[in-house]
Amino acid sequence: MTKRTGKFKKFDDPAVAAVFAGYSDDLRRQLLVLRELIFDTAAATQGVGKLEETLRWGEPSYLTTQSGSGSMVRINARGSQGQYAVYFHCQTNLIETFRDRYPEKFNFEKNRAIVFADGDAVPIDELRHCIALALTYHRDRRVRVKPGSRRGK
Repeated sequence: MTKRTGKFKKFDDPAVAAVFAGYSDDLRRQLLVLRELIFDTAAATQGVGKLEETLRWGEPSYLTTQSGSGSMVRINARGSQGQYAVYFHCQTNLIETFRDRYPEKFNFEKNRAIVFADGDAVPIDELRHCIALALTYHRDRRVRVKPGSRRGK
């Protein structure tokens, strides 16, 4: 991730800032790291452009509104057991793709999320790759569609 002298990217949307303020200190720190990773990945991925940070279903969400290149990525707490997750659109093949590429690196929740527990070592490089695939999903969709699939037709 880019160095920001220990500071995180400023919030443009006060509603998103309020959601982050409502998290416990540990959870907030972990989700802020994921947030930075999402923004850094977008900046480093050709064709993604500036992300829109907003709330969807009350969760911090990151959209490629400017370029239309990708699928929304969300982050949030998951349950009350100190878990948190990166959520992806469940009607895509993104989680299936991540499972194929990183079967031992992540804990998956069905076809919608990569789940972490408090204290987990987050595999940053692999997660960055997954985020980049999501942020370019519409642009690169034809590359990942399986032969014979009705998707993309």
